[in-house]
Formats: sequence, C-alpha cells, structure tokens
Amino acid sequence: MTNIPALMDPQHVLALAAALGWASGFRLYAAVFLAGGAGWLGWIDLPPGLHILQHPAVLAASGFMLFVEFFADKIPYVDTMWDAVHTFIRIPAGAGLAAAAMGADGSAMAWVGALLGGSLAATSHATKMTTRAALNTSPEPFSNWSMSLFEDGLVVFMVWLSATHPAVFTIVLVVSVVLAIVLLIVLFKFLRTVVRGIRSFLAGHPMPREL
Repeated sequence: MTNIPALMDPQHVLALAAALGWASGFRLYAAVFLAGGAGWLGWIDLPPGLHILQHPAVLAASGFMLFVEFFADKIPYVDTMWDAVHTFIRIPAGAGLAAAAMGADGSAMAWVGALLGGSLAATSHATKMTTRAALNTSPEPFSNWSMSLFEDGLVVFMVWLSATHPAVFTIVLVVSVVLAIVLLIVLFKFLRTVVRGIRSFLAGHPMPREL
C-alpha cells in the first residue's frame, strides 16, 4: 500500500470515483473507511472533495458501521433486511462519493461523477441483493458466509487497484459490470422476490421467509 501514487491526474481520480461508486453497492462503510484511512495515513492524496473522509470523526463513524455491517452481513435473512434498508443509502452515497471525487465545486464533472457512481452503486447493490436472495434459499449458511467474505475482499481489492493500476482497474470494472448484468438476468426471479420483500418491509410487514 505504501507504493500507491498520489491521486493527482484525471485517470486516477476517475478510477477512484468509479471504485467508490462500485464498492458502495457492496460495502459502503468499508469504501469510506478505506479511502479515508488511506488518505489519513498519507498513502494516497485524496481529491479535495474527499478530504472530509480523513477526519477522525468520519473515520470513527465509518469504522464502527463497518464493524457492524461485517457481522450483520454474515447472518442469513439479517443480511437481506440490512440490504433492504441500505437500498436508500448505498446508491445516493455512491453517487455522492463519486461526485465529490470528480468535482467538489458542483461543476459538470461532479454531475458526471454522480451519474457514474450512482449507476455503479445501483448495479453492484442489485447484484448483491439478488445473489443473497438466491443463497438464502439454501439451508446451510456456508455459501452465504463465503459470498460475504468474497465481497469484503472484493471491495478492498477494487479500491486498491483503482489507486495503483487505474488502467487495469478499468478493465476489471468493465468485466465485473458485465458479469453483474448477466447474473441479474439469470437470477431475475430472485430480484422480483427481493423487490416484493422491500415493499413488504416498508409497509411494516415481516420480510418474506423465501428471501
């Protein structure tokens, strides 16, 4: 991590914005904590719009929520409820992080970042929820745990790759998005189940057990 270059050129900034958007759909608090921690330690030079992530209060809050989410995401059905609530948090947060990375002054690039980050966060979040809906139909918990740990590692890897090798990151991101779309198509019926579950949850009813 100590060899990560300063994020000063547009290529690195764009890669970081995309990484934070994509990672927010899986692990928002991990993305915030990793970026802020790396900036606070001097491993990367964060864009001005993301300097707030280095603040000790933000690091403490994101670190605490990261700790809570790590365990909540490992419990079948609890992970589904957690994801349902975070549908309204991860996507706008991903858009906001990407916008802040690309243009803190509200310029056109900030809007580009918001659209990029929000779209990537929505895609990764939908893929995560759909995959979990499928895995939660299995009586054993090991597949759920394995997928959760894989997501943990994926977020760390994508944020790191965006800072060290932005060109390689772009290729990996494109492949990841294509795979996510294919997975969503294959598991479309589970996505419909997830949507029904979210509506039921918002209406004050228990989440359907088939999730």
